[in-house]
Formats: sequence, C-alpha cells, structure tokens
Amino acid sequence: MKRRDFFKASLIAASSVSLTSSLNAASQPKDNQKISKVAFPEKRPMITYSDRPPLLESPRATFTKAITSNDEFFVRWHMPEIPTQIDTQTFKIKVSGLVEREFEISLHDLKTQYEQVEVTAALQCGGNSRSAFSPIAGGIQWGSGAMGCAKWKGVRLSDILERAGLKKDAYWIGFNGLETAAYYKTPNFIRELRIDELDNHVIIAYEMNDEDLPYLNGYPVRLVIPGTYSDSWVKMLSEIRVTKDYEKLFFMDIAYRVPDNETQSETPEKRYPRTKPIVKMNVKSVIGYPENKTIIQNASHVVVRGVAFDDGTGITDVLVSIDGGKTWEKSILDKGDAGRYAFRAFRYSFKPKEYGKLTIMSKAINRAGDEQPFAKDIGWNHGGYKYNGIDEVTVEVV
Repeated sequence: MKRRDFFKASLIAASSVSLTSSLNAASQPKDNQKISKVAFPEKRPMITYSDRPPLLESPRATFTKAITSNDEFFVRWHMPEIPTQIDTQTFKIKVSGLVEREFEISLHDLKTQYEQVEVTAALQCGGNSRSAFSPIAGGIQWGSGAMGCAKWKGVRLSDILERAGLKKDAYWIGFNGLETAAYYKTPNFIRELRIDELDNHVIIAYEMNDEDLPYLNGYPVRLVIPGTYSDSWVKMLSEIRVTKDYEKLFFMDIAYRVPDNETQSETPEKRYPRTKPIVKMNVKSVIGYPENKTIIQNASHVVVRGVAFDDGTGITDVLVSIDGGKTWEKSILDKGDAGRYAFRAFRYSFKPKEYGKLTIMSKAINRAGDEQPFAKDIGWNHGGYKYNGIDEVTVEVV
C-alpha cells in the first residue's frame, strides 16, 4: 500500500475505588478489553479507542516475548491532524537555532552521511494502566498494553548536533513533528531536552525491528529517548531547534506532570501545588500468559510468561506469587542481551494443586532496589500517570 493512501484506508477500517487514610488508592487496570474486528493498515486487530487521532492498545497476550512485533505495537497520537501522505524524496528535518550552521536533513542524508546505530528500548505511554486509578483520572483509560519494545535503527542526535555546531549559550533542544491540531489555537506537540541530558542512546530512528517505521508509529523518522515515557519520543520529526532558554510549553509545563512530592500523589479534592515532569519510567512487569479467565487443568504444568523493564537502571529479578503475595519465588529471566533499556522476558513454572480461582502476581525489582508496589499502595494523581502496581491475573483451575 502506498503511504499516501494510508489514512484513507485507516478511516475506512475504523468506521467498519477504594480509599486509604489520606490518598485515593489504585486497583488493577481494566483487562480483557474487546479487540476490534477490523485492523488499521500495517496493524493486526487491536484494542481501539479512537481513529482520530489513532489510539491503539496491545492486548495482554502481546507481552510474552521481549520484542514487540510492529503490527501489534501500541499507537498513541495527540493531535487529530496527521499527514495523509509523506513524500520521502522531499521530506526533511530542519536543524536551526543556536547552531553554527542551520541546515536540513533528508532521509537519504540520515542513511548515508552519518554512522548508523541501533538501540533496543521499551516505549511506554505515561498514562499506561491509567484505568487503575479511581476516581477516573483524565485521559485515555488504557489497560496495561500502551507499551512495547523494539529495536530502533537510526542516527545519534549528538552526531547531528556536532555537525551543526552548538553555540556557547546552547542549553535546550526542542523537537516538533508533523501532527497538528484541528483548532489553530491548540499548542503544537513540542518537547524539549536539556543538552546535558543527551547521550549516545538518543537517536533519530527510521527503522523499527529491521523495517521502515510503521506509519502509525511515526514514519518516516521519530525521536528515540530510551528510558523515558513516550511523550518525549516525537513522531514524524520535522524540526530540531536549539535555544538558550527553556520555552514554556503546554505539553511540558501543564500536561505530563505529577505532584512534586515523595509519593507523587494527591487527592481529587486537594491538588498538590508543585508538579514535575514524568520523564523517567519506573520499574514495571506485565504478565502476558496466562490471561485473566484462562482455564487451566489442575496439576498441569503451567508456564507463566511476561516482560519487565524500567528506565535503564536494569531489571535484576521478577518475583512471582500464587498465594496472594504471601510468598514470592524467583522467575527465570532472559539473558538481557538486548541491553538495559529493553524488555526482559521472564518465565515461571508451577503446577496448580487446588481447584477454583487462582491469582498469579508478578513483581519486578531493579539494580537500585526499586520494586513494584501493590496497587493499593499507589496514590492517585490527576493525570493518571506512572502506574506500576504489581501485576495480577486470575485464572480458573478445573
């Protein structure tokens, strides 16, 4: 299918509480959402929240392996206006601002004039699992599938900036993409990064899992900032602008922020006055198999499979409990060869000994000793961000 025909086909397809003493606590995110009967181009049928902008969630079964295939990778756009065609022969990224040389980079330039690099990294929406919060926090009520992990190929952002030459007072880098609002007063989805936050893992990617980026995941190029939430990974990247001063922006200063306190929480009745960007991902695991309501045979050999990740600190253990969290046992982790920013797949084997409902839990721990809390111990925040409660699935043993 031609890229210019993408959204024509897309539109056709899409048409066919409990409280603690002082804070609102979370529960498990909603699960077993209905998978659409129709698929967007380049995607298999997924959990669909919207077609404009496209909002697609991966089902739980996706997360039994360390790499998420392109056709089941979640989709999150913010603005309803996305180009319906992109001519790769004329597409360019503009580099401007406090640089010695302003210039434009074509897709061909990216592939031929710079060192080509790869990084495997997890991508997760800051609002992933938002449906766990009660009362409802504003935003898409994602289950646990607004995440994925891929091998990204492209060019280091630092190499592009080195060619441009940073001026003395260069402190911030701003990024803008091609998505735009339907209403002219709506702010653009621009993100900013401090120069001192830049490392060699930050790349401008044009490939995902050895293929061109899927249109819905940012074709032809997107920003990749491993370890951070997806709101910073600008899609259809069209502009890189270097500045001296931080530019106050809606999506940096109003949206995607949590309370700036120890628990990063508040109450609906009393919002915390100071906030901070969500930025780095916290430790998390998700069980891919079995799913909720799976029927398994008593005394059969059951292999629990899932994935775990964090901000790049590194996952050291995933513990599994089948007795309501009273006791925990170590699962078997993959070798971690994909790097510290990638999913680590885990598996745990057991034989159920009793009939009836059985709840399986997973808890990830990283090198810093951070571990997933029970859902009931997570406080509420108005954006529904950064949920990372111990994952649970309940099966029926027959």
